[in-house]
Amino acid sequence: MNVALGGTFDPVHDGHRALFRRALGLGDVTVGLTTDRLAPKTRTENRYVRPFDRRSADLHGELAPLAADHSRAFEIRPLDKPTGIATEPSFDALVVSPETVDGAERVNDARRTVGLDPLRIEVVDHVPAADGEPISSTRIVRGEIDEHGNLTPAAEGRGAEPPG
Repeated sequence: MNVALGGTFDPVHDGHRALFRRALGLGDVTVGLTTDRLAPKTRTENRYVRPFDRRSADLHGELAPLAADHSRAFEIRPLDKPTGIATEPSFDALVVSPETVDGAERVNDARRTVGLDPLRIEVVDHVPAADGEPISSTRIVRGEIDEHGNLTPAAEGRGAEPPG
């Protein structure tokens, strides 16, 4: 099975790793990594996004051992439009997070328009941080949590309490 996955991945965190593991569990993976031009347009918040080359190198470092563990191939390609690589005929499945299901449905609409079969959409639940809220790159950049969802000392000083 050929699996597509897309995003900005800046910085990579345990939620992304869950997406990668699900995708690699299904088949060979092609990751569409947002280009420097597209990345700011996909952000709901205005924040700095590292250049494509740095994000791509970090992503490669994350995917290589996971792909080896699953005996799968992977590639990283530039993603310069929101529907991206998933509209290509070679894919069978698309792995997404809960907030990107609508985008996956738009991909399938675009595929149907050009006579392609819809992709199998695999939704991977969010990975919760220590406070029960989803791990996200935005929260990491804000200094609330680390890449594994641990609360940072700064967040703990603001009164954030882990559940328990």
